[in-house]
Amino acid sequence: DMERVLGPDHPATLATRTNLAGSRGQAGDVAGAAAAFAELLTDMERVLGPDHPDTLAARHNVASARREAGDVAGAAAAFEELLADRSRLLGPDHPDTLATRSHVAFFRGDAGDVAGAAATFAELLTDMERVLGPDHPETLATRANLAGWRGQAGDTAGAAAAFAELLTDMERVLGPDHPATLAARAHLASFRGQAGDVADAYAALEELLADRLKVLGPDHPSILTTRRNLARWRGEAGDAAGAAGAYERLLTDLLRVLGPGHPYTVAAREELAYWREASRR
Repeated sequence: DMERVLGPDHPATLATRTNLAGSRGQAGDVAGAAAAFAELLTDMERVLGPDHPDTLAARHNVASARREAGDVAGAAAAFEELLADRSRLLGPDHPDTLATRSHVAFFRGDAGDVAGAAATFAELLTDMERVLGPDHPETLATRANLAGWRGQAGDTAGAAAAFAELLTDMERVLGPDHPATLAARAHLASFRGQAGDVADAYAALEELLADRLKVLGPDHPSILTTRRNLARWRGEAGDAAGAAGAYERLLTDLLRVLGPGHPYTVAAREELAYWREASRR
């Protein structure tokens, strides 16, 4: 209707198309979202010009959608290009430039350069604290990324300590029910488990699942992820049969909610096979 009344090139029409493309991605149609964002970008470049902030934001959406659709290398290259253009057009300290640096750092880690990702996030954190302040949500998110990649690089105890410290600040600034606070609790539990405290990790995740269920519905991706982590730590704690049973129940829900081709479903199927095999030993 908006397209009919205002015309296809009206800013409000373009904004609505952006929201619709985002909704497609959230509903699980990652390929459809990627195609819709790419089409929208072409129109934005034509209507608004390549240097308009909304066009740059559309490029960000295209790159993110490509990553969700599985094209990690293409998304990484797109974010590198976007970073160069945002730095040139907006300056190095603009919040959008800093956000793009965060994505570039994340892709470094994703591509296997875990130490490089940690170092890049450490540099970014210094700039975030200077530009946005220590309590800004993006600064807190950067601390979470730094702690996460530190853990991936092998310092699981250091990562657990960093997440424990971060959690105190997140609960104060964002509140205990904020998705980022709940995510930090999940990471803290995971790194504690990896550092050897398996029973503590399992207990923390059980508590987290109960709290997340109060805030989110049972089919929310965060709930499904927490259940997956719980199943894993149950197995790591020595209950392979219990882990297999938990993965079976989880897989049923993943197939219903996300479908058979979603990366979470594929991973859970592999993990179920592993714990079934382990329970027979």
